[in-house]
Amino acid sequence: MTVVPAGPGFSTTIEALRLREWQLGPGQPTLVTDQFSADDFHVIVDDRADVHVSSKDGRFYLGWFPNGRPGTDGEGWAIAVTGTAEVPGYRLSFDTETPADIVAAAIARVLETSRRV
Repeated sequence: MTVVPAGPGFSTTIEALRLREWQLGPGQPTLVTDQFSADDFHVIVDDRADVHVSSKDGRFYLGWFPNGRPGTDGEGWAIAVTGTAEVPGYRLSFDTETPADIVAAAIARVLETSRRV
């Protein structure tokens, strides 16, 4: 069934207005951390049970803070790539409730775009 507006506006279908179900909750952080090999990355678990992963060249960092990163408002994941003299780096962050699947997809893309020099 198509609803035709009486005046200016848009038209849609009843089906298009139906609610969707969205993935919620932090999920399994191992979907993220399992993407790193000991050959290329250092992994440290600190006394708060936060996980820190860095590339052996020191230009990549991932932090997982299950109870929130100290000094932030609920940051659960931090990703940073250091830039070069010519190109600036970047930083991403996700809160503690971001599904690990989403973070894992971002990490997979970051790793796909890296290469040995």
